[in-house]
Amino acid sequence: MAQIWDPLRKKNVTATPEEQVRQWFILQLRQAFHVPVAMMNSEVGFLFGGKRYRADIIVYDRAGAPLVVVECKRPDVAIDEEVARQAMQYNSVLKVKYLMLTNGKMTYIYTLKGGVFALCDHIPSYEEMICQQ
Repeated sequence: MAQIWDPLRKKNVTATPEEQVRQWFILQLRQAFHVPVAMMNSEVGFLFGGKRYRADIIVYDRAGAPLVVVECKRPDVAIDEEVARQAMQYNSVLKVKYLMLTNGKMTYIYTLKGGVFALCDHIPSYEEMICQQ
């Protein structure tokens, strides 16, 4: 099967449709959001309710605390309430300020305001995200 380079894990990984979206979004985080590569990690494992989960991408602030959790889906998977719920579940452990959901065709960015995630009206830069904390 075809391979694709993951600059965060520093290795070739199988180029599944979801992995291709993940690698595309890592590039977007670097180019559109100006996130330093050193402040991102992919396929991050954590425990929630005694069960093991993996976040597709986590962006960290300069102190090393999780700032953004990104949930990537294959292009044929709709970004719907179920996907948002999954990312919000992750947030109960990760305590991030931003959620990003993408299937490579549609991307939604949410920010935590008053304890509730609200849709962002623009693409925040990394500097803007860390200044909003």
